[in-house]
Amino acid sequence: MGKKKGYLAEEQGGDEKRKSPTICGTNYPVSIGFIVVNEFCERFSYYGMKAVLTLYFIHYLKWDKDLSTAVYHAFSSLCYFTPILGALIADSWLGKFKTIIYLSIVYVIGHVVKSVGAIPDVGDSTLHIVLSMAGLILIAFGTGGIKPCVAAFGGDQFEEEHTEERRKFFSIFYMSINAGSVLSTVITPILRSDVQCFGSDCYALAFGVPAALMIIATVVFIAGSGLYKKSPPEGNVLLHVCKCMGFAIRNRWRNSDHEAKREHWLDWAEEKYPKRLIAEIKMVLRVLVLYIPLPMFWALFDQQGSRWTLQATRMNMDFGAFVLKPDQMQMLNALLILVFIPIFDMGVYPLIGLCKIKLTPLRKMAAGMVFAALAFGAATIVERSVIETVVEPPPASTSLLKVLNLAEGDILVGVEGHAGLFPQPIAPYQDPGEYKSLPLNDFTQAVTVTLTFNGAKHYFVKSFSEEEAYSLVVHNDDLVVHCNLVKDNIKKSENGMAHLRFINTLNEDFNITVKDEHFYVPSGVGISNGEFVVREKYPNVRCESRSRNVTLDLGLLDFGASYTVILRGRPEAIELTKIEDVHANNVHIAWQVPQYVLITAGEVMFSITGLEFSYSQAPANMKSVLQAGWLMTVAFGNVIVLIVAEGAGMEQWMEFLLFAGLLVGVCIIFSIMAYFYTYVDPDNLDKMYGDEATEEAEDDLQKNPKDGMDMRELGQSESGHSTKM
Repeated sequence: MGKKKGYLAEEQGGDEKRKSPTICGTNYPVSIGFIVVNEFCERFSYYGMKAVLTLYFIHYLKWDKDLSTAVYHAFSSLCYFTPILGALIADSWLGKFKTIIYLSIVYVIGHVVKSVGAIPDVGDSTLHIVLSMAGLILIAFGTGGIKPCVAAFGGDQFEEEHTEERRKFFSIFYMSINAGSVLSTVITPILRSDVQCFGSDCYALAFGVPAALMIIATVVFIAGSGLYKKSPPEGNVLLHVCKCMGFAIRNRWRNSDHEAKREHWLDWAEEKYPKRLIAEIKMVLRVLVLYIPLPMFWALFDQQGSRWTLQATRMNMDFGAFVLKPDQMQMLNALLILVFIPIFDMGVYPLIGLCKIKLTPLRKMAAGMVFAALAFGAATIVERSVIETVVEPPPASTSLLKVLNLAEGDILVGVEGHAGLFPQPIAPYQDPGEYKSLPLNDFTQAVTVTLTFNGAKHYFVKSFSEEEAYSLVVHNDDLVVHCNLVKDNIKKSENGMAHLRFINTLNEDFNITVKDEHFYVPSGVGISNGEFVVREKYPNVRCESRSRNVTLDLGLLDFGASYTVILRGRPEAIELTKIEDVHANNVHIAWQVPQYVLITAGEVMFSITGLEFSYSQAPANMKSVLQAGWLMTVAFGNVIVLIVAEGAGMEQWMEFLLFAGLLVGVCIIFSIMAYFYTYVDPDNLDKMYGDEATEEAEDDLQKNPKDGMDMRELGQSESGHSTKM
């Protein structure tokens, strides 16, 4: 077919011939610009929404960490099961173009429903949960359904002979994926946290912007409709593989007692299917068997957006010039993979080769597993350091107690049945230190507390409930001692906010405003309500009474701490005593960098090498089957996290250690399997079977040489770029 400047060769589109314009006289079709912009916007919408999803479950829907983690990974799993459905629809019914459009509309509806569910004024909490779950299900079908179509559709735009241009397109395509991922994981946490709407974090905006990007992605893709090459549905090879395997099983079940044993169970399909197809399926199955241990890697890898984000919420996020959001840390993976790919390809692997070490693809994958296990080992060490600032909640039949002495002399405290709980006298305004554990005989127990002040003993009966933390606030009126038992907040904020309350020893009531929070502090050792406030320095806090207005310098209220601020002195010259009931997050979030470096190195060695290995070990027309199998390993990996999060019931550092140990065990199994694996060359099938693929076989399998080449190019592009699809 002839060419003219500025145009590709004529294209057959159904019964109509038309010309597809190219970019500036090159061999790049104009249509790929629409596809790249579409992919950037779609990946922005997906990763931007997913970046804030775990914190949305905890802070907006009020779910606990385990349920939030389980639902997060259930959603991720569904996103990797649905590509199978999208591929079937595209190849067997609608074609890639219509599938992308229709499922993009489903995608947009899911985003809109999800955003509406994040508006507090819309219905009650039940409706918010229903809308959120419905939105996530629609998003999963949308993003998963178009996942196998967009890249292949982009490859379809090129002529068969333009392989170099197609390869460069895939490079640009995957760069757009990473660009969308990096930008979204930076921007949407800012929208969530720094923009306030409806009196709290603006999740509606954080979900609304990704929804708008998905609308733009859909509009841009439709706008290029007149420029695309649109191939009709050509049948799905996965269906033919399943039918062949099903026939072999049925035939073997019916005839195994009457006929001679065959070398392989798939040979029972020879009565209906060509030998070449059966040989190709055998090759694919050998690779799929190696896939069995792989979900455990993804079980660790995908916790960056759940457990690792939750770990970041309990760390110090201050970098001096800026304060990082806990859900922004995920961007590090996308940035590092862009750096690591050329480093490994041009530096690490050649250096290992110079050391006379043969680094096969399967060995690289095993090494990637080891790096991921080491990442979770590092996460375990960080978690152990993080929990040192956390007050462990009291178990059943136990309370926690500390004493705050506001009296004018030392106090000796005795607790009925627990002699020696507070062995030393407590000085006035002394930092009470750590909580003491107080065992109880029932859910609630009345306990007699003895206070010795100036040689006189005073007895008080106080009621303690299990699994609660208390402060016993002691004060005196001349020689008379009083005490109040106050419940404490020992639970750290999941978004790094500080908890604050006031105690007023003066004779005037005060109204104190800290940022947007208001505290009423009555006189006479009155205790205010406790509120969470944004972490920052507060040098000029407004404090008002009926007779005067003053300002208080509270200093820094740090990440995750709980403070009790005592007002003392005189109303015209208030003195402050700030007590840190729960220590601030003193482990810096930069300590998460090593685990991100290790997990990204593992991704480069495991994921990219795994795709390269898979595509090198399968015939061209079976690459879509392996793609389906690969995506299924990701889906099942998320299922593993879901099960552990809901069923393990262990401390977080122990859970990290469990995952690391499981992956090491799986790595050993995988290494043994890899040791016995024999590498094959799919091109040998041509020598073995020649041109056995007759017209009848080709009609039966609906093969298309161009699709095979496109899949090969897709595989090559995936083996050299990020796997964030």
